[in-house]
Amino acid sequence: MGEPTKKSFSYRLFRFVFGLFFRVWFRIKVFHRERVPRTGRVILASNHVCYFDPVFVVSSLERMVVGLARESAFKNPINGFLLRSWRMLPVDQSGSGRGLKTFLSRLRSGDAVIMYPEGTRSPTGQIQAPQPGIGLIIIKSDAPVIPIKIFGAFEAYPRHCWLPRPYPVQIKFGEPLNFAELRAEAQQTKDKERLKEIYKKAATDLLHAIAQMEPGED
Repeated sequence: MGEPTKKSFSYRLFRFVFGLFFRVWFRIKVFHRERVPRTGRVILASNHVCYFDPVFVVSSLERMVVGLARESAFKNPINGFLLRSWRMLPVDQSGSGRGLKTFLSRLRSGDAVIMYPEGTRSPTGQIQAPQPGIGLIIIKSDAPVIPIKIFGAFEAYPRHCWLPRPYPVQIKFGEPLNFAELRAEAQQTKDKERLKEIYKKAATDLLHAIAQMEPGED
């Protein structure tokens, strides 16, 4: 089954430097990080509005967070070295299914794996429709799913902006979502159309939970 991914020196340094920068530049605040289990498999699912989103989450948690990146990002020797030292995993986006296998294998090993249900950064800052396969990932795993919403990141560093602005950012970890009934039904049914409906509902429920989150402590 494998062992949980361990932090490298580069990962620790990366997390410390960016965490310090975020506290100074974005006056970052983190709410309910205790909702993320300290150990064991867990899916971290966040909205996606800027380049810094993965680093916001990584710098907010003490435990190791495994991220996924396009295989093409590893082709540059320098980028490839940095991404691997930060424990990023290459994912083939050609539709071969290797991305799903990579994701599930890291969960089985006890990692916290982060995903972005929208697939890419939102051009408006608003929650977008889920990408195909998100519901399947949720249903195929028995890991708890923690919704995450990052507030202020779009204003701080939108897609069209070259440099980040000193805008306040908040990161909020939601209550774990319960997909037990959908997962149980998916194991029992052999109806392919019903399976598609289950996957769609899981993805929709996740995005709805993220969209409904409000900034602040509550």
